[in-house]
Parts: sequence; C-alpha cells; structure tokens
Amino acid sequence: MKSKGKKELSRLLTEQTNHAAANLDQKPSLELARIINAEDAKVAGAVKKALPQVSRAIDEIAAALKRGGRLIYVGAGTSGRMAALDASECPPTFNTDPETVQFVIAGGTRALWSATEASEDSAELGAGAIADRKPDKDDVVVGIAASGRTPFTIAAIEEARRHGSKTIAVVCNPGSPLEEAAHFAIVTEVGPEVVSGSTRMKAGTAQKLVLNMLSTGAMTRLGYVYGNLMVNVHMKNEKLVERGITILQRAANVDREAAAKALQDSSNRVPVAMVMLQAGVKLKVAEGALKKTSGHVRNAIAAARKR
Repeated sequence: MKSKGKKELSRLLTEQTNHAAANLDQKPSLELARIINAEDAKVAGAVKKALPQVSRAIDEIAAALKRGGRLIYVGAGTSGRMAALDASECPPTFNTDPETVQFVIAGGTRALWSATEASEDSAELGAGAIADRKPDKDDVVVGIAASGRTPFTIAAIEEARRHGSKTIAVVCNPGSPLEEAAHFAIVTEVGPEVVSGSTRMKAGTAQKLVLNMLSTGAMTRLGYVYGNLMVNVHMKNEKLVERGITILQRAANVDREAAAKALQDSSNRVPVAMVMLQAGVKLKVAEGALKKTSGHVRNAIAAARKR
C-alpha cells in the first residue's frame, strides 16, 4: 500500500518538476523573486476556471447559515492552517458567532504552530474529529487538500456526508479521492510548485483565494455586506470604531457627527445605526427590522421604510 501511495503521489500535478524554476538555488535573489512571482501570477487564472463551482459553494453555504447551520472547514498542514485563518477572521469581520464558521485541523490546534504531519495519515482521527462536531443536514463541511488524497480529510468528509451534511472538496489535482468523497469539488489546477511539492506556495495561495470567496460570498448573500462595506464589523478597538463611523458616513451620506451619534445610540452596532440612518427610524424599529430579516441590512432598511 505504501509503495502504491508513493506512486500515486508522484503522478500529481502539484508534485511534478517545475522547469521554470530549474537551478533555483543558483539564481540571484531578484531572479528568484521574479520566478516565484511569475508562478504566483498563474494562480488567479486557475481559480478563475473554478468560479462556477465556487459560486455553487457560496450558495450552499449561505443557505446553510441562513437555516442556522454551520460552515466547517477540515484540513491538514497548510490546508488546515488556511482553514483556521479564514474561520478565525469571520467573527471580527462579519460579527458572526465563533460557532458559525469552524475549522478542524489534523493534530488539533497545536498544528497551527507546530508540525504534526503524521496525524494527517489517520483516517480514524479524521472521522473522529468531525464526528465530535456532530455534523448534520444543516451544515456544510469543506475538505481542503492540495493533493486531494489526505486520509484525515477524506475520512472527515465521508463522516460528515454520512450524517447528512453537504460536503465540498477544495483541491489542486483533478480526479482525487477527496473529490470523489464530496458532493462536488472546487479544483484549482495550479501545476507544479517552484519548490517541488511545497504546496504551501501556489496551492496554498489558491486555497486562500477560494476560502476568501466562500466566506465573503456567503456573508454577502446573508446581507452582512452593504454595497461593498463591512457593515457587520465587530468593533472592539478604536480603529474599528473609526471604521464604523466611516462606513456610516459613506453609506448613509451623513457627516461624522451624525454617524457617531447613530453609532452611540445603537450601542456601537453598525447594522442598527445603518438602518436608523437610512430609513430614518428610531432604535426599536431598526432592531425589529433587522430581527425580521435575519440581520440582512439592505432588506432591513427596506422593511423599516415600509413601516
């Protein structure tokens, strides 16, 4: 089995030799940087080809979150760290509950700063890790693996699917076991890495781009973005309070004084202040409109105006 696994690995696009980076160790620093930059430029094109699948995933995730479900990312190594990054940035960016977008990484949270690569070979650990989250039909579970053959992630996706969750694979090689295990896949064929097999590079960048789109797209569909403004931002420091004031000034076309007052009256809740300003209503009406529309700011403004 081990020799078969090695043979399969050697055939993957991400494991091939990148001839553009031949003799990389003999290049001067500027040329080395140009080579990496030229390869990185290919990533966006690879992601672009997968946009129809990204769009489908955004809609699946938005629907799940709207019905009270969760988005759970699963990965190992770089893939798991990308999952952790995206999940951890959703609460401060969109003011979501930390339970709404979660991550599972092989080796546990220690793997965020310490290599625990051996754990990614355990299907048992993968199935157990996702089972601990009690996935169900309301959840979407996204398995991330450049190779598409990580046992931990495959088993996690299979376990989640067995419990009725919608499952999505994010991979950089077509026709992988992870793609087969999931309901559908987002495949970004970035090709060979500058440093052969180092999928923390182009593959990791592709994963970051895709996960950015999944979370941002879903939150936008839920109305946590107004225009292109981060209206659900969670304000925990002075910089973010200033950002909240600026957002209100731009969106509601009011001066700083009016924006700051609305923010103060709403107890520093930008969505509430936004509805108050845009619809010209009092606090309770704005709160009611947001509750009625499940926090969708644009829909809440429309509802408050009709009142």
